[in-house]
Amino acid sequence: MKKFSVPFLAMLTVAAASLAVQAQRVQSNPIVTQAKHVTTTVPFRDMAPVPWHNLSKVMPEHDRAPRPHLSNAPDSVAQTVILPEVGTTNLLNFDGITDAQGGGFVPPDTNASVGATQVVETVNVAYAVYNKSTGALVFGPTNIQTLYSPLGGQCATGNLSDPVVNYDKAAARWVISMIAFNNSFSQNNLCTAVSTSSDATGTYHLYSFSYGSVLPDYPKVGVWPDAYYVTTDSFPNGGLFSGAETCALNRTNMLLGNSATSICFQRNTSDFALLPSDLDGATAPPSGSPNYQMDLATSTKINLYKFHVDFTVPTNSTFTGPTQLTVASYSDACASTGDCIPQPRPGELLDALGDRLMFRLAYRNFGDHEALVASHSIKASGSGKAASAVRWYEVRSPGASPAIFQSGTVGGGTSALAQWMGSIGMDKVGDIALGYSKSGKTAKPSIEYVGRIPTDPLGTMESASVIIAGAGVQTNSQHRWGDYSSMAIDPADDCTFWYSQEYYSTNSSFNFRTRLASFKFTNCQ
Repeated sequence: MKKFSVPFLAMLTVAAASLAVQAQRVQSNPIVTQAKHVTTTVPFRDMAPVPWHNLSKVMPEHDRAPRPHLSNAPDSVAQTVILPEVGTTNLLNFDGITDAQGGGFVPPDTNASVGATQVVETVNVAYAVYNKSTGALVFGPTNIQTLYSPLGGQCATGNLSDPVVNYDKAAARWVISMIAFNNSFSQNNLCTAVSTSSDATGTYHLYSFSYGSVLPDYPKVGVWPDAYYVTTDSFPNGGLFSGAETCALNRTNMLLGNSATSICFQRNTSDFALLPSDLDGATAPPSGSPNYQMDLATSTKINLYKFHVDFTVPTNSTFTGPTQLTVASYSDACASTGDCIPQPRPGELLDALGDRLMFRLAYRNFGDHEALVASHSIKASGSGKAASAVRWYEVRSPGASPAIFQSGTVGGGTSALAQWMGSIGMDKVGDIALGYSKSGKTAKPSIEYVGRIPTDPLGTMESASVIIAGAGVQTNSQHRWGDYSSMAIDPADDCTFWYSQEYYSTNSSFNFRTRLASFKFTNCQ
């Protein structure tokens, strides 16, 4: 285990947590559409691979918050005391999809999820399946557009970007989504595949949801009992940002391969990069619970929303909020330029994406309480002047009296190493794990994770474990890194974490590698 100096996270108790509630606005009159195409495939493993699409090597970037979050206040939840690592067991650790296998695009948008027997990884624009017990490659890597090719239209022939893979634990199905668009952004679609079994190489029900002339950028997907929730950022004709959009897709019908409805709410520019809650664990939310969604509000607040969907009477659907939760002051990492994460020469400065919460917004129902965990990259505090640190939160009771139960910041202090692009999750006993990238002027980008058990002081993480130390830096790739990573939980034991992230093995341009690693806390059985 590698120990590092991180700032001390001031403990936040429920009693001390500050909650500011605005007047609750209820948005109704949703946008209702039907899936444009519906079909069921032959087994994915038997489909003829579609050649890689002739796109630019750099995926288009439209996703920037209209305004940064800036604060001159010190970070009151910065951790300065290192806790000893007391209980994780590292399991598998192996390379996933590489740039050479993924069609040659950056950023890779590294993303993975774990099912009954398999791990599925997606990057721009490739798909691979691994045995979760051994790490052995089961299928791929192959062009993910192969999966959507039976749909026709943009999903079959257009440009694809921003893949997201989720495992629907209650149904034991895979949910694979991407956006598709033409060169002028006049035709834009969400392409979604729902497997017919727990075998990610088998058959899928396919759906194409049209967004018309609006590019639905940076989609994120949450699995919930009543729907698949998809959040996007709207850019009409690929132009100026017009606000976040959030949609509920009819999960019940999509699991059956039937016609599916999408019920959406368009937000204004005050909302950017909403995240939908994604269910972990075997216990469903209380009956009738809305999907919880969050985004950054100000340098001292985060927004919490509730999306209630009604597919029988769509006009009864509502999007309510925000409830604003007061958090410790922060500034976005790289707020002025977006590109400030250092690498050793000849590496370029990297994009931090500090203007948004990072995927996933993981939800869990413990019976006596509900909890959400989330993270984002902030400007680090301390004498080390690191470019970025990772702020994390645990929100409890989102459906009744939401409050910040605990929060903290990992990174900064006396260290000059930047930590960014995190993803967080929580296991069935309340252990929390946070993975991220780490880099500096003399340290090549590496992958680490930190964790905590429920008996640790609130707001603290234990010392870090290195997943892999990078041996190279990224050069001349327009500063793109990420745009996200993922922390998933194995549904079989509800204890094992799986983290996926990118790194470089040599100094190069457009030559990323990805890493998949699994681990668990020894107190989770």
